[in-house]
Amino acid sequence: MTVSPESWLSVPQAAELLGVTQRDVRSMLADRSLIALRRGGGGALAIPALAFVDGEGAARVLPSLRGTLITLADAGYDDEEAWSWLTGDVPELGGRPIDALRSGRVHAVRTVACTLAF
Repeated sequence: MTVSPESWLSVPQAAELLGVTQRDVRSMLADRSLIALRRGGGGALAIPALAFVDGEGAARVLPSLRGTLITLADAGYDDEEAWSWLTGDVPELGGRPIDALRSGRVHAVRTVACTLAF
């Protein structure tokens, strides 16, 4: 399955992409390894493709996403606010936090995220 980085996936599509069950995807959502937002008229869960990276020939969840989502939740952000922050321009990072995470700048992103609670 080829996915555009800016697209959104349903739970079944995410399961297919990762090669796991839908139950596994829902567990990842519950433990904050993944994020999903309600999108569309029916309010179905949608998972952003930016949450996935290529890993040894197969897609995998961006490893640094879980800790960052937990940090943002600790700062009082709900999932909509967290995703908005991750995809918005943050001057301290020189761009979008999600792009910084994808390029391995985890410490920089989390340092800025920790300041959001104050």
